[in-house]
Amino acid sequence: MSLSSAHLPVPEGPGSASGAPDLPARFADTFTSRYVDTGGPRLHAVTGGEGPALLLLAGWPQTWYAWRLVMPALARDFRVVAVDPRGVGLSDKPRDGYDTGTLARDLVALMDSLGHRRFAMVGHDIGMWTGYALAADHPDRLDRLAVAEAAIPGLSPSPPLFGSREANDRLWHFAFNRLGDVNEQLVSGREHLYFGHQFATKAAKALPDRAVRHYVDTLAGDPEALRCSFEFYRALDTTVAQNERRRTRRLSLPVLAIGGAENLGAAVGATMRLAADDVESLVLPGCGHYPAEEAPEAVLRALTAFLAPYREGWTAP
Repeated sequence: MSLSSAHLPVPEGPGSASGAPDLPARFADTFTSRYVDTGGPRLHAVTGGEGPALLLLAGWPQTWYAWRLVMPALARDFRVVAVDPRGVGLSDKPRDGYDTGTLARDLVALMDSLGHRRFAMVGHDIGMWTGYALAADHPDRLDRLAVAEAAIPGLSPSPPLFGSREANDRLWHFAFNRLGDVNEQLVSGREHLYFGHQFATKAAKALPDRAVRHYVDTLAGDPEALRCSFEFYRALDTTVAQNERRRTRRLSLPVLAIGGAENLGAAVGATMRLAADDVESLVLPGCGHYPAEEAPEAVLRALTAFLAPYREGWTAP
């Protein structure tokens, strides 16, 4: 941790590792919340474990908490860093910087501040967008990349406006979230309706009610959190242009692509094969959009096997 980060306050409340609901037993014995000074936005990270560094990045509309069920087992082999990116959870909420190039730079600065020059990464949903950007823009930093449950704008083919009803149900939030401000006006005071619908319709195995309430309360409790939840989508024109340039430079690092059979399935692997030469695809039966919460045991098995060469090749500093 950087010297400046050492003097930052300790994160508290329900968004922290000590205050979040229904964490695995003895979670706080291994993991602590910290603020990290990146030279840009102050980021909140939950860290713990010993071994090579493993960065976990969740997607919309979640926080680091999405990884809670897999973090204890991962911490037996890795130094786990589960981060709230800019605009999310307890991290700073600047007005701009939500394109994936900026988000990737934030994460590189975070890992620098924590003393991790080289690391592996797991990204879900928008975390998958950012993982792709980080691998493409900073190829010397990532050893391995695992991704889950997203298409990548500017890399994946754009779906038609008048697609199937199933596709519309899955994707309609993209256009809604990109609106300038009317979306915030419509959702404000109705966060449990809007975000609750997203969780209910995208999961094959329903997430626990308390977990959904935790995510939604985080967004409902702060107008800036609600605004920022849409900024990732409002920045898509910039992200798409970046990805059109990135796709000309293929990724050489190993990639694991995880899809839920009841949501994107094999499409996650197909997406990554548009960008990378070494892609392993895994489809989890009976799983929807939230593999780390719907199928944590299967995700752990897959990550353990995929990350084994990285772990075995690591030398303690």
